[in-house]
Amino acid sequence: MSENVIDVLQARGLVDAITHEQELKTALNSPTKVYCGFDPTSDSLHVGNMVAIMGLAWFQRFGHQPVAIVGGATGMIGDPSGKQHERSLLDEETLRKNERGIQKNLETILKADPTLPAPIFLNNYDWFKNFSFLTFLRDVGKHFRVGVMMAKDSVKGRMDSEEGMSFTEFSYQLLQGYDFYHLFSQHGVQVQIGGSDQWGNITAGTDYTRKLTGKSVFGMTMPLLTKSDGQKFGKSEQGAIWLSSEKLSPYEFYQYLVRTADADVIKLLKMLTFVDLGTIRELEHQMQSPGYVPNTAQRLLAEAITNLVHGSDGLHKALQASLSVMPGKVVELSGESIREIINDVPNAKLEKADVHEIKLLDIIVKAGFSASKGDVRRLIRNGGVWLNNERVEDENFTVTDALFIDQKYLLISLGKKHKSVIEVIT
Repeated sequence: MSENVIDVLQARGLVDAITHEQELKTALNSPTKVYCGFDPTSDSLHVGNMVAIMGLAWFQRFGHQPVAIVGGATGMIGDPSGKQHERSLLDEETLRKNERGIQKNLETILKADPTLPAPIFLNNYDWFKNFSFLTFLRDVGKHFRVGVMMAKDSVKGRMDSEEGMSFTEFSYQLLQGYDFYHLFSQHGVQVQIGGSDQWGNITAGTDYTRKLTGKSVFGMTMPLLTKSDGQKFGKSEQGAIWLSSEKLSPYEFYQYLVRTADADVIKLLKMLTFVDLGTIRELEHQMQSPGYVPNTAQRLLAEAITNLVHGSDGLHKALQASLSVMPGKVVELSGESIREIINDVPNAKLEKADVHEIKLLDIIVKAGFSASKGDVRRLIRNGGVWLNNERVEDENFTVTDALFIDQKYLLISLGKKHKSVIEVIT
């Protein structure tokens, strides 16, 4: 008997709950359409959204057709699930911009392999825009019981809070419930997936669709992406780890992943990559062995996800930029690789007169990378200062025009782990 996609998702820790598991497995013996919705609350998705995207991608790998819904209508309302406060409402221009950014993120992953079932992209604004308020209340609202709606976790938590919940947010599950019915009746979609905080919205849709059609549709939720300490994965001190290269460079994206804690890396390899489970288990075993090379698992994770999100070109840029900041590495430095890393390391802008034919130790102090020339001298004597990945051994080393990368950058390392960039301005 061939393997079912649900078995694979469960083995990889990607299933939280299923409405009717055995029925769903039977339905999936034939090609099925599976949908997931993404509200355009920003112009890019982030790493936390990767769980849902990978869910669609795994169904796609098993011959099922992914249907990605960009929630132009639901995005105007705001989903209360998992939120302690009501979202700020976005204007239409911002929503349209966000929709384009999110669809681009989804296309990069779901269109990567043309041999797989082609994804369908829809916007729920297209079927909600023609609804009048009275028609929606009469034809849709009458099928939802207020007691059941009040019992949803997404509602109960907010109702008990000081802020409470607006009628606008309370109606969100009606919109998502209708989405499922519309997608089933008009496009033959039988399965909806989403994060574990979407269970209430998903079951609203399965119940509503069965009530109107008498047919079986299914819902599956997936765990939210968290670290071993319980914090959300995909956040850093600088903010969300965006999937869009316009908001976060492939290098910064790669570096975030390569810094994943040992306690989290195996789980993330299972959930966010297509790496074979046998390979992951072997790597997990190696991590407990004396000969394990530190960060091997993290590099595999970072390369696999960066390739998914940014493609082979983005991964190449990330790897080249990563090599560029490793002192002693024989790699051609370019302005492009420096621009990839400049926002992720200490940097300073200096006038040409402050760097041309000036001693390196004076430049380092001028840029604020060291408090005193004496400290820099000691570092040079101990072999701890590098310029453009070349060790500096002369305390009086002077910078010339020929040393500028792309005629405007200097890459400085004070010790192997403390990189910084000087940009020459005119």
